[in-house]
Amino acid sequence: MRHLIRSVLFAGMVVLNPVAAADVQLGSDVLAATGFRELQGKRIGLLTNPSGVGRNGESTIDLLRRAPGVKLVALFGPEHGVYGDVKAGENIADKLDRRTGLPVHSLYGATRKPTPAMLKGLDALVYDLQDTGVRSYTFISTMGLAMEACAEADVQFVVLDRPNPLGGERVEGPMVDDRFRSFVGQWNIPYAYGMTCGELARMINGEGWIKAPCHLTVVAMNGWRRPMVWRDTALAWVPTSPNVPRADSPLYYAATGLFGELAGGSGANIGTRLRRPFECVIAPWLDANRLSGAMSGYELRGVSFPTFSVIHEGQRLHGVSLKIADPVHASLVAINFYLLDAIRKASGRDLFVESMKRQKDFQMFDKVCGTDDIRRRLNAGQSAWEIVNSWKAGEEAFRQSRQKYLLYPQAASPTVAPGQEGKQLALSLESKPAPASPSKPAPPPEFANQPSFTNPAPQSLPPLTITVTRGDSPAKIANDFGISASDIAEANPGVNLNRLKVGQKLKIPRNASK
Repeated sequence: MRHLIRSVLFAGMVVLNPVAAADVQLGSDVLAATGFRELQGKRIGLLTNPSGVGRNGESTIDLLRRAPGVKLVALFGPEHGVYGDVKAGENIADKLDRRTGLPVHSLYGATRKPTPAMLKGLDALVYDLQDTGVRSYTFISTMGLAMEACAEADVQFVVLDRPNPLGGERVEGPMVDDRFRSFVGQWNIPYAYGMTCGELARMINGEGWIKAPCHLTVVAMNGWRRPMVWRDTALAWVPTSPNVPRADSPLYYAATGLFGELAGGSGANIGTRLRRPFECVIAPWLDANRLSGAMSGYELRGVSFPTFSVIHEGQRLHGVSLKIADPVHASLVAINFYLLDAIRKASGRDLFVESMKRQKDFQMFDKVCGTDDIRRRLNAGQSAWEIVNSWKAGEEAFRQSRQKYLLYPQAASPTVAPGQEGKQLALSLESKPAPASPSKPAPPPEFANQPSFTNPAPQSLPPLTITVTRGDSPAKIANDFGISASDIAEANPGVNLNRLKVGQKLKIPRNASK
């Protein structure tokens, strides 16, 4: 059996303002820039969906189909499918992809782990999926199970790394109790875990969370730093699933997803039926002013709760919308539980007690939380403050344990020596490194003699066409796509951006550098 090597490829980096937007080269971009070195001469499978695109908008499927010396022979699809158009929780069957003629193996149907038959004949399985940074989003469970299957089949596993849209510093929420491990809580990490998929893959491998470590290669990004949320990357957002349509959707998912799981059946709506998924909390029985006042009274950093009212299916719904002004520092997971406290203050209704009276099945809530401790604390009448503070020890322990698996700097990237701009750094760690000689220290990793590459000049790409939905504004749309409102105005002559209407079509300009 071949040697187990964990290898990480870094593109050369330069000093950048830690809060300024910067062009980020994704793992797929770095792979292409280095001539697909890690995949040369190999038959590969690709685990992906529409979010698997490079910074120029080209899908990784097409990138690997045209890669010289690489043979793409199969596709693998997670929850929502290879084309991301299947609703959450729906089983998906294997099929033949009409566009490429390749077989598509579903990992959200008859099996959630690749079978030996699926991996037969493959030299490597490549992973390129944009995650949300929230533990209950199932892509990271699929990733780890695929790693385990590759270890068993002696197949290399290659992660094309991508940003964590919540940033790399946010560590929030409860850890996973082994008794509640499930597909929505597969790994013992906080609810918001502050790691890229490549970093998490290294941790899964290194901590022994799968039966045996796989032959793992992470193709790292260039230009991404831990404080960066999605808006800082200058990358266009491609929906990862139907309810995560916009660049800021993962922020709201972290803030209200747990609340929505608990409040189901109460009449409360978190926007998933309004084309504003996770962005509001409304109900026919809520007093918007009181709820807004109660949430504002908690003085939660970086987020506000203006009143919101809408008619949906002939019924007037009232409540608050969430406005996240500081996505880097806002405490998101805590909002789920402060909402419960605020609704109790504003309306006199205890949604947890009501759920108990309805004999709600809390099985999924416990699985998403990763523990029944939160339910027990709610049952004991503990406040949101007490629940949130109960996570602190686990969060701090995780920050320490994850440290050795991190790939990206906390702030500005290290300065590259003159003449080394664009060089690639290849860091290879044996699974069982030999001890250093006592007479002299072990040598540090060296700069590999890799070909340099430069950023291509921006190329014009066909504009995207989007449909305006409720709550959209020129500023919001511009932020979602990493452009300016003036860019949108220039691409839509004659359109009054100050009077956008729901259902209106807009052209969104883009170029190959974004």
